[in-house]
Amino acid sequence: MSEDLAIKVRSELFKRKMSQKELAGLIGISSVYLSDIIRGRKDGPKAQEHIKHICKILNI
Repeated sequence: MSEDLAIKVRSELFKRKMSQKELAGLIGISSVYLSDIIRGRKDGPKAQEHIKHICKILNI
C-alpha cells in the first residue's frame, strides 16, 4: 500500500473511531495481516484485492 493511501486509511479509521481490528473483521482477515498490508509488507495479488475492499469500505 502506498504511503499516501496508508495515511488516508489511518485517518479514516481515526475519524470513524474504528480500530484496525474492526476493519479487519469486516474484510475477513486478521488484524496482523491488515497491519502488514497497511505498512506495505504485503503487496501481492491477494493483498491488492484486500486494498480495494478497504477503499470501498472506507470510501477512499
